[in-house]
Amino acid sequence: MADQTVTIELNPEEKRLYERIRSAVVSSRPKREPSGLLDLLFLLPDFTVLLMRLLRDDRVPIMAKAIALGGVAYVVSPIDVMPGLLLGPVGLVDDLVIVAACVSSMLNRVHPDVVRSHWSGQGDVLDALASVTDLVEDQLIGSVRSTLGRLMGGRPAR
Repeated sequence: MADQTVTIELNPEEKRLYERIRSAVVSSRPKREPSGLLDLLFLLPDFTVLLMRLLRDDRVPIMAKAIALGGVAYVVSPIDVMPGLLLGPVGLVDDLVIVAACVSSMLNRVHPDVVRSHWSGQGDVLDALASVTDLVEDQLIGSVRSTLGRLMGGRPAR
């Protein structure tokens, strides 16, 4: 049997409001080199919408739905580790990390094809998660290590 690729294509009448808004925003952005953090912050609404859609899917077990609900609740909650009102776009990094962790946890409990069927973002959801993981490892953890190294008398933290 030949290896077949399954493509899920939304009919125009089934195209959800979020996809219409997202495509309008993405198409209006000037084409340029990726800006790093700003481009990753565009994943925040994609991940949040994904979690909300998985909440309504009957194929998702109750424990996975609890995780999704926790991620959505953190995003909509006015209480944040890094408040967006004070820090601007940088204040959304904690929200992005939390929802990415929730999506990652969902992938351990739900078949990846179920998760992909609800993904509206660009590319594959696994690639998007890898981008956020790289941000956390390179930028956030690297910054903490260098700060700790300076505080400990110039010795690099390990």
